[in-house]
Amino acid sequence: MSFADFRGSGPFVEERPVLSGDRIADLPDLEGELEVYLGGGESGLYRDLIALLEDVYPEFNALIRGFGAAEAANTILTEGESTPADVFWSVDAGSVGAVADEGLTGTLPAEVVDPVPDEFHPNDEWVGTAGRARAVPYNTDVLSAAEVPDSVMAFPETAELSDAMGWAPTYGAFQAFVTAMRVLEGRDRTETWLRGMVDAGVSEYNDEFLVSNAVAEGEIAAGFANHYYALRVKAARPEAPLELAFTGGDAGALVNVAAAAPLASSDDGDLARTFIHHLLTVEAQEFFATRTYAYPMLPGVPPVGGLPPVDELNPPALDLAELSEVQPTLDLLRETDVL
Repeated sequence: MSFADFRGSGPFVEERPVLSGDRIADLPDLEGELEVYLGGGESGLYRDLIALLEDVYPEFNALIRGFGAAEAANTILTEGESTPADVFWSVDAGSVGAVADEGLTGTLPAEVVDPVPDEFHPNDEWVGTAGRARAVPYNTDVLSAAEVPDSVMAFPETAELSDAMGWAPTYGAFQAFVTAMRVLEGRDRTETWLRGMVDAGVSEYNDEFLVSNAVAEGEIAAGFANHYYALRVKAARPEAPLELAFTGGDAGALVNVAAAAPLASSDDGDLARTFIHHLLTVEAQEFFATRTYAYPMLPGVPPVGGLPPVDELNPPALDLAELSEVQPTLDLLRETDVL
């Protein structure tokens, strides 16, 4: 297969630079049968990548069981060492971290994890495969970049944003963001922030693509969303008055990752580790960058759409496994009438 089979299409891929990193041709072949528990999967795109790898390697077959991210983790925790899964690959690092914390994951070799920034593999038990950054999509006809606060805690008191913000509180990414705020700032400050946003007239949407689209339409001036939703809007409407701002060092700057781990009980540990290594090849990272608009984990594969490189973002110091503690967040969102 050619490199083009992995790359997406559209306005963000027309002038991609030369990329560097491990290539599929550099790795051992994938051969045999591998059971993958897939938590989430970006609307089937992760399955599409696995299908491409099966096309590259006719002797390789992935048995995929699909779940929500938390459901997949809970299934493995329930099955314990008897799980039939060889690999856990989830869109949420917290779910993989929860499995690792119970000692159910194996280890990955240095050649797999070392190219990835340390914060996206805090140990050798799991590794990030693609990133998503919290961001503030804003309408450039209404706001300048200077008018968007660089601290997420300042949003409720910003006069320009009164009755002009949007969020998607039922959405998992938003709940992970509030979980990060609760861990970093404490419950009381998070409660004050949520009540302040409600008092400031924030509008509710069903998901963060709708938030980003509402910003582009001028329905609201700005919103809270993962970065790639604005890119999806701009891919369809390149002239939309829509840009992204990033806060620094706080929950609004959270960078979460999809992550993969080999499971300790697997009888195919070498195949599991080689499969995960394939997720960190240039071809797979370009797939994530150009098809899902995610942040690549390899420094030699830049993000699309004029995004700042991942090492120029300023995420908070946070153990991503703590994002799995979502129940106290849900309780707080209900108490503040956000849910």
